[in-house]
Amino acid sequence: MRLWTGLGNPEPGMSRHRHNIGFMAVDEIARRHGFSPWRKRFRGETSEGVIGGEKILLLKPMTYMNLSGDSVQQAAQFFKIAPDDITAFHDELDLAFGKLRIKRGGGAAGHNGLRSMDKCLAGPDYWRVRMGIGHPGHKDRVTGHVLGNFAKAEEPELERWLEAMADAAPLLAKKEHEAFMTKVALLAA
Repeated sequence: MRLWTGLGNPEPGMSRHRHNIGFMAVDEIARRHGFSPWRKRFRGETSEGVIGGEKILLLKPMTYMNLSGDSVQQAAQFFKIAPDDITAFHDELDLAFGKLRIKRGGGAAGHNGLRSMDKCLAGPDYWRVRMGIGHPGHKDRVTGHVLGNFAKAEEPELERWLEAMADAAPLLAKKEHEAFMTKVALLAA
């Protein structure tokens, strides 16, 4: 079993914030691949399904971003999921909007959700789908940017991008990370 967690905040008014793009990604994957209805477990919401022949547990921590690791750790421990089978979908300031990169391990780069996961999973040795939200240009504008909604002009591209990730998800399930990134880029163009 693989654990794919989208990072975000649970408040309904925050659902379209840039910081919630991880939630948006796993919601689209669940919808596109006919996953089970979301249910409350592990201080979050989970949905289960199969993609590319792999059983996937989707998780949206409902602990707020700063405590995401608590929820992820509980699910990973319950199902005995190794860090190599955990993938976090999260917003990334250092990538332009619409750009996507995957890496294993590394620093949290100021991302509180990743920092919480690193602490609760006893290290950073899990996969990250880094979803670019762009940088506002100055550090004083970061909080408002991250905790703000996507612009109306960005919405069509955002929807294409999320759909592309869901369409390419079988490659991610097979850990074909380069192929996943390439397919997402081609489908979202």
